[in-house]
Amino acid sequence: MIEIQYFAFNPLQENTYLLINEKKDCIIIDPGCYFEEERKELLQYIEKRGLNVTRLLNTHCHFDHIFGNKLVARTFNVGLEIHRLEQTVLDRSPQVGVMYNIPFEPSPMPARYIEEGEKIQLGDDVLEVRFTPGHSPGSISFYHAAQQFVIGGDVLFYQSIGRTDLPGGHHETLLKSIRQQLFVLPDEVKVYPGHGQPTTIGFEKRNNPFLINS
Repeated sequence: MIEIQYFAFNPLQENTYLLINEKKDCIIIDPGCYFEEERKELLQYIEKRGLNVTRLLNTHCHFDHIFGNKLVARTFNVGLEIHRLEQTVLDRSPQVGVMYNIPFEPSPMPARYIEEGEKIQLGDDVLEVRFTPGHSPGSISFYHAAQQFVIGGDVLFYQSIGRTDLPGGHHETLLKSIRQQLFVLPDEVKVYPGHGQPTTIGFEKRNNPFLINS
């Protein structure tokens, strides 16, 4: 059984996710902690709960999702895992930070690449990797079938979708990803996005203006 904890961090209010099992093993997805107090909040939460951080995953590598990569990798001795098509986004991220006047410590390079369809283990729990490009070239989502939730990054939001005007983004590709990789999931599946409130697959099928009118 996985417990989901998340924090809204940094000037872009990015959702940082901790997936925790009953043995207190923990996977961190998209650590966006930027300010010193945010970094302390994350580390103190992990220490207070006595969590054992086992993996560091990125749904994609836009800078607001990777601000805390170096902190997590260094503190817990875990290697970064991303989809290989996100490598160019990761390489470009320090320049993007400067462009937005939000400089940050560059992320470490990935220790390995995550493959489409791969199974991510957290004890007895399994996350299925779904390839969901469009917002960025190598966006991936993590689906837990048993508990019916998906950690989707910036692919699908409450009544919205990820922006596609950044390098490597493509609107039609994003819509195809949502329809073929997310909307095939049960309506009850809860979607935890990279920003904003959670939603469900069924609600977005019925109410998302970017998808019901296109």
